[in-house]
Amino acid sequence: MQVPAPFDYAKATSVDHALALLAEHGPEARVVAGGHSLIPMMKLRLARPDALIDINGLTDLAYLRTDGDSLAVGALTRHVDVLTSPLVAEHFAVLVEAERVIADPIVRNWGTVGGSLCQADPAEDLPAALVALGATVVIRNREGSRTVPVRELHVGPYETVVEAGELLTEVRIPIRPGGSSAYEKVERRAGDWGAAAAAAALWLTSGVAGYSIDDVGLGLTAVGAEHYIVPEAEEFLRGKLATEENFAAAGEIAARTCNPAADQRGPVDYKRHLAKELTVRALRRAAGRARVEEA
Repeated sequence: MQVPAPFDYAKATSVDHALALLAEHGPEARVVAGGHSLIPMMKLRLARPDALIDINGLTDLAYLRTDGDSLAVGALTRHVDVLTSPLVAEHFAVLVEAERVIADPIVRNWGTVGGSLCQADPAEDLPAALVALGATVVIRNREGSRTVPVRELHVGPYETVVEAGELLTEVRIPIRPGGSSAYEKVERRAGDWGAAAAAAALWLTSGVAGYSIDDVGLGLTAVGAEHYIVPEAEEFLRGKLATEENFAAAGEIAARTCNPAADQRGPVDYKRHLAKELTVRALRRAAGRARVEEA
């Protein structure tokens, strides 16, 4: 029987209370909401927090709403609420598609957006989608708050820039006209961690020679892309035409610059192949959606 190491438990009643409890219990305290990633790691004793601060009662952190030219998503928003939101579907197809393939209905009904980001698992789906969209996060502490691009949030496997005594409270996703997006994933079976996945967001302009790429965001997961991003492929595509040839070249760059590890989901060469192919597929579908929307 797998049993976690002993730990203290406290239930927060507000964000300020949660921050006070984190300060009280010290740097080895951890926040728990959905718990679908943290609790199994505790049972295996891969994680040994001194205390768990339960934030499930902080309903003021569960929301989806427009705020100026951004979509604001509270950290305690459940995956299922993002998946079924008409507001998300209207602006961010990549998020709907990523949420649809996160684990299973039980996890999607209970797991949270903030938890997925802070877990920083190299195979998480949401970080890849959010880096493609240029999202930022709001991180609170007892002195105030700071805003960090999702591209700078993750510093390594299971590590983020959220420091001891801090709490990620919100995700902000810019709503930009003229864009579309898509998410592609390969998994061994439904609900499994992906062997690889790719997110693409494109902003196109129609011209005499065809559709040109004004801006692009690309994210990769499960293949060792640093910070989940593919900056070399993004830089290659900006200003070029949205053609199969250019998408294929971007896929080659993605495969060459990621750093997958061999595991039960496949060898390195297979994962590089997936990084290339899924990048091309996501770009192709995002471009197709942008063209349809303009027409």
